[in-house]
Amino acid sequence: MSLRLLALLAFVSPLCAADAPATLLAQPDKEILNDTLTKDTKAAEWKVAKGKWERAADGIHVEELPADKHGAAGRVPMKLQDFVAAFEFRFDGAKSISLSINDAKEHVARVMITPTALRVQKDDHDHDGPDKGVVFLNQAQAFEAGTWHSVVLEMVGDTMVATIDGKISGFGSNDLFKAEKASPGFTCAGQSATFRNFVIWSAKAEPKASWKEASAKIAEAMKAAPTPVAPGAKGKAKGKAAAAK
Repeated sequence: MSLRLLALLAFVSPLCAADAPATLLAQPDKEILNDTLTKDTKAAEWKVAKGKWERAADGIHVEELPADKHGAAGRVPMKLQDFVAAFEFRFDGAKSISLSINDAKEHVARVMITPTALRVQKDDHDHDGPDKGVVFLNQAQAFEAGTWHSVVLEMVGDTMVATIDGKISGFGSNDLFKAEKASPGFTCAGQSATFRNFVIWSAKAEPKASWKEASAKIAEAMKAAPTPVAPGAKGKAKGKAAAAK
């Protein structure tokens, strides 16, 4: 990562559920969801489709159930337009986790993380074509089991930007993002992962004045990001992430 990007993101503080995080794109407005995901606290209205979800003192433990033949998935039924979402996660053996955003009918976008990589993408919105998924950033990065990490996802207008641990950011734009979004939620493949401090703020329709400069620096870092090693490949390759529009 370039020193200029590190300087740009230096002000991004660790996630605190009580306060909106520092942002690159969005201007947070009002808090619209706050769920610590811990036991014996007021919970949001979750709709769990697959998997085992268990609230504990340290967060909600999520695992895929083999009988489901599908990764664990749970969502909060709510509508979103421009917003900032933040949460923390910990790998406890899972193969991957994601924060997924839908609209009224289909998947829209997600931040997907494995123990060795992170991906920021627009999802395939119609499955049968002609729409296709677009990966904006696919970066090799280690996330050790038992360690907490933070994620901030911002969506304003046609642009999304995700920041991991206040150090790595990826962004991209698509007209699909302009429409009303819905049902933010988590997925988990394998056994298991823990989530906590899930908070969402509405955001003003206009991006921050500093976004143009920030996006140029992030784009530079994305081009230099190490790409994950394909199964069976040897060594770590350097490659260009998918260019943001």
